[in-house]
Amino acid sequence: MKVADRIELFTRLRAGNPTPTTELEYTTPFELLAAVLLSAQATDKGVNAATRRLFPVANTPAAILALGVEGLESYIRTIGLYHSKAKHLIEACRILVEAHGGEVPRDREALEALPGVGRKTANVVLNTAFGEPTIAVDTHIFRVSNRLKLAAGKTPLAVETGLMKSVPTEFRQDAHHWLILHGRYVCKALRPECWRCPVADLCPFKPKTAAPGTAPKTGKSVRPPAPRGTARKAS
Repeated sequence: MKVADRIELFTRLRAGNPTPTTELEYTTPFELLAAVLLSAQATDKGVNAATRRLFPVANTPAAILALGVEGLESYIRTIGLYHSKAKHLIEACRILVEAHGGEVPRDREALEALPGVGRKTANVVLNTAFGEPTIAVDTHIFRVSNRLKLAAGKTPLAVETGLMKSVPTEFRQDAHHWLILHGRYVCKALRPECWRCPVADLCPFKPKTAAPGTAPKTGKSVRPPAPRGTARKAS
């Protein structure tokens, strides 16, 4: 994508959402770290439902460590993979208490040394909690970046590297949130909503998805498919 198009793309995304942020609920860097760790293969909505119960009771490394694995599981059992996530979070809390005075380190290497914390989680914490211009590549950002040809790549790291080069500096701090929200609500995996995309004219992805009820080329009204298990009546 040309430089001018990249600037225009992020200018439009910024106009639609001037102050983007994560949809995970948190008030401290540790709460964010815990929420992101719990969010793997889970929805933000599901994680928020669990942390609304957990954080009023335990929202520091020491407090969660005191719960123990079984105690922690009682609060997060509605989240997928909660057994392994509980173990990882407890061990991460142990390291935070013993090696970092109970504080979340503002350092990638130290963050990635925590159980259950990979590069993506570290990038989210560095960006959202500490204001670092990092870009965490999840499935949404991976898809959007490749469709837009903003940063094509076959791996999350390749896409992240490409984005750090291609995203203009003035937009880099918020690029992660703009792209993830765009992928979550507009540029969806199975049926991207191209008809309401603010950057559709800048996107090389084909074929563009037509609005419901219209034919892709003619724009004429088309009959929606019959629900599964029902027969179509003759006109």
